[in-house]
Order: sequence, then structure tokens, then C-alpha cells
Amino acid sequence: MTSYEGTHPTVLVRVGDRHAEIDEQLAPAIQAIWECGIDTFTCCQDLAESNADWPTKLPHMAEWVESRRGWMLIDFAVDSGLAFLTAVANAGPRDAFYVRMTHWAAPDAWDVQVKPMDAAMFRDDQPSDFGLRLLQVSFPAYDLPELTRRLREHAAGRTVPPAPADWSSVGR
Repeated sequence: MTSYEGTHPTVLVRVGDRHAEIDEQLAPAIQAIWECGIDTFTCCQDLAESNADWPTKLPHMAEWVESRRGWMLIDFAVDSGLAFLTAVANAGPRDAFYVRMTHWAAPDAWDVQVKPMDAAMFRDDQPSDFGLRLLQVSFPAYDLPELTRRLREHAAGRTVPPAPADWSSVGR
């Protein structure tokens, strides 16, 4: 069943006791993440489309919104996000995909950020209490098939032995 309530069409993804309506394009990857035993918070299959109305209210965000066209996002708790990155890295070769996901200067490098969050953002009556609670992983949509493949390999217990990477795209 496909739902169109949000910006993107969604489908119901169910793995064990986890279930949620997930953006259609990301549904196979989220299913694979959950099958690896890794929890997620949120996801989005195209950040520019989801935030297209921001520049109307927040003109300073226009450039950011346009820069995120064709980029996907998955949010995790910090430990879950690190487990996700480790699983993806170990389930495939150290190729251009690997370099994009691990080095900030690679062409189309993944944007991986740990975001300090203040608990008071959600409770006005509480004093500020910052913590590292969120790891955001944003990547180009064209990486989705390989990302999903690697997650399935990880879930099946298959890894690729460590090997040298070609770091020439980042000047190494």
C-alpha cells in the first residue's frame, strides 16, 4: 500500500516489531537497516523537495535547499549511526563509494554530522541540556542501490576483507 500524505509517497515497512511509513525510494534501505538490528529516527528521499517551501518563509535557506536536490537523509541516534556506517563500510570494497562515504573532500562526499541538541527545544519549561543525540547521514540518491546492497550483505553476515583504497580523488 502506498500513502501520499507527506511530501513523498510512502510505503509501510515492517521488520519484527518495528514498523513505519517510509518514503518509497528509501523503504528497501530502511528495511535492510532494521534487518541489521540498527534503529533509525527519520528519513527523506529528497531533501530539496521536502524543504521546497522553506525559502518562502526563510529566504536565507534558498541556497541550502537547492544544494540538497537529489540528496537523501537518514537520521540515527549517534551509536546507531556509527553502527550503520561501519556495516556499510565493511560490506563492500574500498572503492569510490567507500571514499565518498568516508572522506569529506571526495566528489559528492556524504554529509555525516553529529548534531548537539538541547532538550529544552522540545520543553520550554526545562533548562538547557545539550547532548550528542543525533547523527545525520545525507548522501546522493545515486548511492542508494549500493548502500542497500551492502546492508543486505551485512545482514547476511558477509563482509569484504580490508584492502587499500584509491584516495586520489581527495589528494592522498
